[in-house]
This record gives sequence, C-alpha cells and structure tokens, in this order.
Amino acid sequence: MKYCTFLRGVNVKGTNMKMAEVCQVFNNAGMNDVISILASGNIVFSSDKKADELKTILEKAMSEHFSYEAYLFIKSQEETEQFWNGNPFEKNDDLHIYAFVTNDGVENSLMKEFENALKTENEAAEIVNHIFYWQVPKGNTLDSAFGKILGKKSMKDQFTSRNINTFEKILKKF
Repeated sequence: MKYCTFLRGVNVKGTNMKMAEVCQVFNNAGMNDVISILASGNIVFSSDKKADELKTILEKAMSEHFSYEAYLFIKSQEETEQFWNGNPFEKNDDLHIYAFVTNDGVENSLMKEFENALKTENEAAEIVNHIFYWQVPKGNTLDSAFGKILGKKSMKDQFTSRNINTFEKILKKF
C-alpha cells in the first residue's frame, strides 16, 4: 500500500535534516519506493504494514537516527487525496490555505481555538470530512493570533499542517 508520512517540526527551530537522509532512514526501516517531497518532511513510500504499526516503527527509527522526539502522521494515498479534494476555499494569490493532518478529533479542538482567536481580514477556517482547513492572508501566518497558538508545545504530537499546494505536489508523486 502507498502512504505519505507528514513529519512534524522538520527544518524549523533547529531540527534540521536532509530529506535524502530521512529517506535512507525509511529505507533502513524496511519501507519501499521511498521519495521525499519538498524539505518540510513529506515522505511517500509503500509498505504492506498498517499505518499504526508504521507510525511506531518510523517514529522510533527517526528519533534514534536524528536524536529528537519524532512525531509522524501517516496517511494512505486515498486519505491524502481527501486533503486536496476537500479544500473549501477558493484559490486566491493573496491568501495561504493550510490543511491540518491530525490525530482523531483534534480538528474540533483547532476549530475552538480558531473561534476564540482574534482574526485578520479574510482569515477563515472550516472542517470538511474531519479535516481542518485554515485560510490566512499571506504574511500573517505566524503573526495571526491563531498562528501563534499552533506553536504550543502541548499540541506538538496532535497535528501538523501543510499548505494546500503541498498536497497537490504529493499526489503527483503517488
């Protein structure tokens, strides 16, 4: 089965790694057809194992190899397609659209945080098929009230986010 792993916190805040090295870790852990997409920690691969088993194997391998606490979110090809297909927002060159890869139920917590945060003009959020989507004006991602919430250490094992365009690039590699 084909999967995409979304690594949390890669190449930000001092956690730097080369994607070729990450791919080697995946190969050494028994994954097949391993490729990376962008430098933000998106790894497409195939395996006969189930996603929860892969999560355990790959988090351990990544943590040991890179000496950090790895958090991975593993989605099948079909699940990954849902991120792209469910996008509720219109493309707009002035806005970023993010989709959040989360543990079950976290999308509701994110929506509560969003609803309680001060918003910039054109900032919006929606949940579609259990996927949290966030639209924010370019240049405001990290400065917005909601953007600051996303860096909370208490949520680091709960989600990761990707620009919606990243999902398009990933799907082309499947």
